[in-house]
Amino acid sequence: MKFLLSSFLLFLFLSVTTSFKSPVAGADDYYIVITKSRYEMTLYDANGTWLITYPVVFGSKDLGDKMMAGDRKTPEGTFHITTKRPHPKWDHFLALDYPTQEDYQKFIERKAEGIIPQSAKIGGDIGIHGTWPHEDFAVDQYQNWTMGCVSTKNEYIEELFEKVPVGTKVIIKR
Repeated sequence: MKFLLSSFLLFLFLSVTTSFKSPVAGADDYYIVITKSRYEMTLYDANGTWLITYPVVFGSKDLGDKMMAGDRKTPEGTFHITTKRPHPKWDHFLALDYPTQEDYQKFIERKAEGIIPQSAKIGGDIGIHGTWPHEDFAVDQYQNWTMGCVSTKNEYIEELFEKVPVGTKVIIKR
């Protein structure tokens, strides 16, 4: 009887513990879509289920694709979070892998077509971050103030920072 009871408890334990996903999120458990024309950043789970949408702002009122360093435009394309860290000015920072090979290709083509100067640089250090302390109003007022990054309210970047792991896909589109 004791053996049957312990076997039943072991079976019950294994059934319960193996039916739940690990509390540690993997890079493929979520993805983020940033829609510049709507000033929105939406978090989805791996199945494409909407989880939450945050308001965001960018660098320039011109919501076109980033062309070169210093243009204050936010790049468009598919990126991944490469690092996560607290930031002394903007609360938290989720660095993106901009520029990607696709970005380099667009950059080279634009130089060849004369769209940007031959002396232009591609830029970098693009990410998702909070605002200056006590300046969340910039997001409420759609004030595009960054150098090309995506900015949201500090409470929202803190939620996102805790939720998504390094490696999470980030799609930025117009």
